Amino acid sequence: MNVTSVPLMKNLVRIVALFSALIMILALYEPYAPRDSYTVAKNGVYIQNSAQAALLLDATEGRILFSQNASARLPMASTTKIMTAIVAIENMPTDYVVTVAKEAVGIEGSSIYLYAGEQITCLDLLYGLMLESGNDAAAALAIAVGGTEERFIMLMNEKAKELGLKDTRFSNPHGLPAENHFTSAADLARLTDYALQNELFAEIVSTKKMAACEGARYFVNHNRLLFSYEGMIGVKTGYTQASGRCLVTAARRYGRTLICVTLNDYYCSADHVRMLDSGFSSTD
Repeated sequence: MNVTSVPLMKNLVRIVALFSALIMILALYEPYAPRDSYTVAKNGVYIQNSAQAALLLDATEGRILFSQNASARLPMASTTKIMTAIVAIENMPTDYVVTVAKEAVGIEGSSIYLYAGEQITCLDLLYGLMLESGNDAAAALAIAVGGTEERFIMLMNEKAKELGLKDTRFSNPHGLPAENHFTSAADLARLTDYALQNELFAEIVSTKKMAACEGARYFVNHNRLLFSYEGMIGVKTGYTQASGRCLVTAARRYGRTLICVTLNDYYCSADHVRMLDSGFSSTD
């Protein structure tokens, strides 16, 4: 071999190694690609339920185990906050101290009782949002992240488009009744599948109760199945008169994660237990 070719060969080896390392790094940080290829299980389960719309997803395998009116556009109440949380997490450091805007105070419905001018971390707002379902926490996060609530709603709808949520539209960050505010069971399952891949989101929604704001507040998760169903890992309840009872749950057993969504379901907790049990017992 020509002596002058040795340094050249070494440089080529270094270049190849660096290129390979770059490929691996990019793979680690590859953005979520919305799954438009969920398959329908050949021997899918049928579960009697009282929901207007429902879907049971095996998120591990990307298979729909049960679907009922799953593309219908329906109001979703506080399950809206799944999108509110993930947009906030992706756009603001959790240790950022938010000064609560007066517009975020006194919103009807569930609340963590913020007051105008209060200083609270983004992380505490996220826990108040997802455990206590604080509508004021939703508004405070929206204004802090977006500058205005309207700008934050734009971010929510941009995220919905990015994820391929074709039957979803947001008009506010909390889920109170509004025109052009709807989703489908299928879209809500897809959104939840995406959100649970974020470690912080997954940690928050699996938390049963916690002291927040340096002990000044105590949050208890409204998702009662988190306290009673084996393997339950989240995620969000919701209710208004317009939407009825809405529930999104996720549970993990035997190395499988199932996501269950029901909209306008009076017996949502019992239906989720039945659906998840059926899903975990299915072998297809």
